[in-house]
Amino acid sequence: MNLARLSFSYIRKRRLNTVLNVLLLALGIATIVVLLLFTSQFEDNLRRNAEGFNAVVGAKGSPLQLILSSIYHLDVPTGNIPLSEARMIEQNPAVANAIPLALGDSYQSYRVVGTTEAYPAHYEGKVAAGALWAAPMEVTLGAEVAQALGLAAGSEITTTHGLSMGGEQHGERPLKVVGVLEESGTVLDRLILTSVETVWAVHGQEIHDDEEADHDEEEAAADTSEAAMPPNPLMMMQQRAGMAPPPGGAPSGPPRELTALLIEYSSPMAAALFPRFVNTQTNLQAADPAFETARLLSLLGVGIDVLRAFAAILILAAALGVFIALYNALKERRYDLAIMRTLGASRAKLLWHVLLEGVLLALLGTA
Repeated sequence: MNLARLSFSYIRKRRLNTVLNVLLLALGIATIVVLLLFTSQFEDNLRRNAEGFNAVVGAKGSPLQLILSSIYHLDVPTGNIPLSEARMIEQNPAVANAIPLALGDSYQSYRVVGTTEAYPAHYEGKVAAGALWAAPMEVTLGAEVAQALGLAAGSEITTTHGLSMGGEQHGERPLKVVGVLEESGTVLDRLILTSVETVWAVHGQEIHDDEEADHDEEEAAADTSEAAMPPNPLMMMQQRAGMAPPPGGAPSGPPRELTALLIEYSSPMAAALFPRFVNTQTNLQAADPAFETARLLSLLGVGIDVLRAFAAILILAAALGVFIALYNALKERRYDLAIMRTLGASRAKLLWHVLLEGVLLALLGTA
């Protein structure tokens, strides 16, 4: 006697009950599996994007908001910081590396990030087509941005002021796409990367070309026999940092600013000293990505626990449904079981025959 075939025949006979029980089991198991996959991938993604950054320095406000806006690019920035204060933070002995970020613009809801080549290098970002930006007004796209918007090297985009659609467009300053990054599974995939100077230029903080041209003409008309004075190294450093006016005149537009600095400590001792120094001795704030990420996961954990409880209730209801179905089947099948006993079937075999139906239902629901 083939018990598996016999049990399957009884399952087919009660099709409605079978479908309902299998559906309940499938919903419960699917909910738990999806939750496990979601929480695992979500936590891995958070840790991968924040890995290597010991602190984020930005304008005072919510530390969690600073982390979400600067590392995960999911929130609005807390504000901007003067370039002079950012340079002071970079020169702190506790800082080994500092990656600048200039945020505030977007294109089709994808964020434009002004930074340096150290930023994609931190995530081991590789160029799939074209190259990284090399000059102002050039951008490199993340893989998701290029695929979603159908852009490639050679395209031109016009950014919008703000992080959502509907803001003021910088139509007079289009940006040229020079490359596309490979898909990395990090935050790079959904960003538009460029230089900090490009962000400044888009907001009218570049030096006027007319003033530079006039200055060059005046120098050409001067006495060529007179030896030119060597440049002042301090003045050149200040010009590169945006802390002093160029020789052709003061820079146009508002003072140059950054949004945040992604910090890597120079020693373990810096973890105890640097945040306290920034938060108490400056007008800036230093946020710990690991601490804020753990706090974010704890906030999301309440909702995830509710969904897990709901999935457990579904599975419990399905198990109860299977039990009731098997109990009713046992009562209806008394005559059949008695015949099987007269044919030599043992009590253990009859028990296994009934339990096998529950196992088959569970396997169908899992599948």
